[in-house]
Amino acid sequence: MYAALGDSISIDDYAGGPGRGGASLLASNRDGDFPEWSGRDLRSTWPGMPLHLLATDGATSWTVLRDQIPRLESLRRAPSLVTLTAGGNDVLACFGDTRAALDAVRTVTARLATVLVALASIAADAVVVVGTVYDPSDGTADAARLGLPAWPDAVKVIAELNAELCHLAGSHGARIAHVHRRFLGHGLSAGDPARPDARPRSRDLWYCNVIEPNAWGASAVRAAFWEALHPGA
Repeated sequence: MYAALGDSISIDDYAGGPGRGGASLLASNRDGDFPEWSGRDLRSTWPGMPLHLLATDGATSWTVLRDQIPRLESLRRAPSLVTLTAGGNDVLACFGDTRAALDAVRTVTARLATVLVALASIAADAVVVVGTVYDPSDGTADAARLGLPAWPDAVKVIAELNAELCHLAGSHGARIAHVHRRFLGHGLSAGDPARPDARPRSRDLWYCNVIEPNAWGASAVRAAFWEALHPGA
């Protein structure tokens, strides 16, 4: 069983509907949209492997700990694979306030440490993949072009969050999906991340509604998960 925990980085909604999000594509590629990924999905490796998409829109580290982990436990079946994307919404709630955002990073780290301990108890043999958090400004901190108030420290805060996520994963035997690194150059550098289109004409633009992965971004999330599972492949 594959369980996907976390926030909208993992869900289907902004990528165009059911089966189109990053976790869903990892489970079962849409060969018509992404023929280059044909045969590189969990369906091809483990036919019949079910996906439980427990990630939710707007989820924070608290949501994962207090809602999604209990839902996973209620399935009464140990997953063999878990992906986790969380932390971005915790920081976003502090937008513009660097001190509060850095405090949020510490809170995220503590909560997700508890999540990883819980996962070790629920499924001791599961492979766990933790995703980093992307930056629609492509490292520019140009919030004005995203329709947001100025926050020059945003890039620094995201870097701190991702450093903590990488350290946390390493400390708990989890793998890292380098979502942030993979997405660089596909936000402001490629177009307007604020557009609502799930499938923009330019496949180089991977965001919609500023902070959500569109269809092309969802495939990139899947690629980051896949790389974590198959290093060097």
